Amino acid sequence: MRRSELDYILCIMLGLDRQTETVIRRRSEVSDLNFTVDRPLQVEQNGELVAVGCNPPIDSLTPYQTEMVALNLINGNPRLTEDLVRNGSCDSSYSVADRLRFRVNIFSQRGRFSVVMRKLNTEIPSLADLKMPEIFLQLCAEKTGLVLVTGATGSGKSTTLAAILNEINVNKSVHVITLEDPVEFVHPHKKSTFNQREMGNDFTTFSTGLRAALRQAPKVVLVGEMRDRETVEIGMSAAETGHLVLSTLHTIDAGQTVNRILGMFEPEEQEQIRIRLADTLRWVISQRLVPRVGGGRHVLLEVMGSNLRTKDSIVHGENEGKSFYEIIESNYTFGWRNFDQTCLEAYEQNLITEETALLYCSKRGVVARGIDTIKKARGERLTSTDLKMRDEPAKRGPLPKFPATLKLK
Repeated sequence: MRRSELDYILCIMLGLDRQTETVIRRRSEVSDLNFTVDRPLQVEQNGELVAVGCNPPIDSLTPYQTEMVALNLINGNPRLTEDLVRNGSCDSSYSVADRLRFRVNIFSQRGRFSVVMRKLNTEIPSLADLKMPEIFLQLCAEKTGLVLVTGATGSGKSTTLAAILNEINVNKSVHVITLEDPVEFVHPHKKSTFNQREMGNDFTTFSTGLRAALRQAPKVVLVGEMRDRETVEIGMSAAETGHLVLSTLHTIDAGQTVNRILGMFEPEEQEQIRIRLADTLRWVISQRLVPRVGGGRHVLLEVMGSNLRTKDSIVHGENEGKSFYEIIESNYTFGWRNFDQTCLEAYEQNLITEETALLYCSKRGVVARGIDTIKKARGERLTSTDLKMRDEPAKRGPLPKFPATLKLK
């Protein structure tokens, strides 16, 4: 397989004509391309894997075909080859004539190669394009501290960070350094100056890249992911010394984010780390992508900022009345929100169904009561219980017989 043939296959999977770049078959919301042995060509569309036909047809990929795809993507790179042999997987990026960009993961399974390619958007979105709440403007105005965007894989963390950096690029004249694996969104120089570094080509690990960034006079540093203790510690040090540090974590909400960071350190270090984290943490944005009514996906957000109550809960731990969930809930008027409040907002606006709201919420009982309140305001029936009279009275057993008189001894 030659590279031109691979490019043709990728365009077919995305529903594009490679020569004219026109859409020949609509594949909306395609996020990933999947090459797995004994399966056809597949794309993830609106959260589900869908088989893709091509000419000549490929009904079932062979081990040789997936290996050829992998070797074309590696393209003789010694670092990627060594990672694949030593660790069983490697990460890279791939471009089709500078028009289509992909984040690539190649891995071995049962002695065969599989490939997953995440399609990257070439257009950098704005906060308005993503319909983010106005409180994100406060986030972009921060001068120092730690800002974390969290969520599962594929929940849109990188897109949100790209929109935040774009807002900074438009409004601030600062030096921005990004450390990514790989570089996803290529930011043009507007008001800000961007230097975007890619792991493997420009630095070896996030911790070494972040340590070097502190000597490169940035005001804003983006770290692709807080993967280990050393990266977190250097990130907090950077935030303490006057930098705005943006990063991601694979956690599901604000409370778990704080606990995950604390769990990276030894028990004897906990007290000091709690104080440092309370002083540096500015915002935690958690995301979940859910099915939208009418097709597509909708993002649910949890937004937690920093105030005296959040700092106290970080330093002394959560307890009754001082959980991060309750703190966020009480600050709703200031733009903070937890997943339950966001679910109810989306349901009230008819963006998601009742089933979706109950499936992706944090506390099912709270959301169920909120949905009943919304239904009552709309005049909708709350339950579908039907009451019917029995045709015959229920049969009862014989009554117990008691003696007519009781004699006392």
